[in-house]
Amino acid sequence: MTLAVVILTHNEERHISRALASVAEFATEVFVVDSFSSDRTAELARAQGATVLQNKFINYAKQFQWALDNAPITASWIMRLDADEIIEADLAARIRNELPRLPEEVVGINLKRKHIFLGRWIRHGGRYPLVLLRIWRRGHGRIEDRWMDEHMILWGGSTVTFDGGFSDHNLNDLTFFTDKHNKYATREAIDVINERRRLFQRDVDLTSREGSRQAAIKRWIKEKVYNRIPYQISAPAYYLYRMTLQAGFLDGKEGLVYHGLQGLWYRFLVGAKVQELEAAIAHIEDPTEIKAELRRLTGLAIDS
Repeated sequence: MTLAVVILTHNEERHISRALASVAEFATEVFVVDSFSSDRTAELARAQGATVLQNKFINYAKQFQWALDNAPITASWIMRLDADEIIEADLAARIRNELPRLPEEVVGINLKRKHIFLGRWIRHGGRYPLVLLRIWRRGHGRIEDRWMDEHMILWGGSTVTFDGGFSDHNLNDLTFFTDKHNKYATREAIDVINERRRLFQRDVDLTSREGSRQAAIKRWIKEKVYNRIPYQISAPAYYLYRMTLQAGFLDGKEGLVYHGLQGLWYRFLVGAKVQELEAAIAHIEDPTEIKAELRRLTGLAIDS
């Protein structure tokens, strides 16, 4: 078995050594694609044996696809890992032992990710497990071309799911968290507007055959139901659903902060930004001019 791990970074010196150590047991190649960090990210990655490439960042999807297209990957399998994620010992052992024994028709592996927030595992509110396609045979996968909520697209075979510890554990503070999600909200608003107006080419619809069934179902509900309800109703309703029917209240005081920010504030912010941007472009008919105005308002390299 040979497996290449691909990690995107920007100023991740707080996380990168931990991430690399977590895959050292099974990774035969590691590529860190850095968007010109100003800290010691690249230095630390090289010190642990990773190959560091640099490329200007537009969005996560384009950066990761650039990595797939340009990194000198020779391994038979590829793994996608974020810099603030960790493969725990039990899952590392399972990957090392079970990956070589998979039949040829299996071309993708889903992992069950858990979220650690303020030091607490968020087990409820629909946040565990998040089943994500993160390992695939080289030549059988690519990433969706989206501004936000991008998943892997798979072809040519079936998937299996590995149990084991897989953690999203960012060590930064709440200021970092809210700033990051503010930027996420702008990107997601662009995807919502594009879904409505078809300003630029949409990627193929994610299906359960191409990746995680859970991710495909969530995408369908978000686009076909949630985004068609006024956000002043949908965001609070979603938060109440997470806290009650999905038992988010069991996550304690840390969960109250997390679900309040990620399940209410963030969802409300996305809706408000969609409304703001729609109002700004309402008088424009030409799609090229609309994209130019959205580019000016958001600072995003739309259509790049």
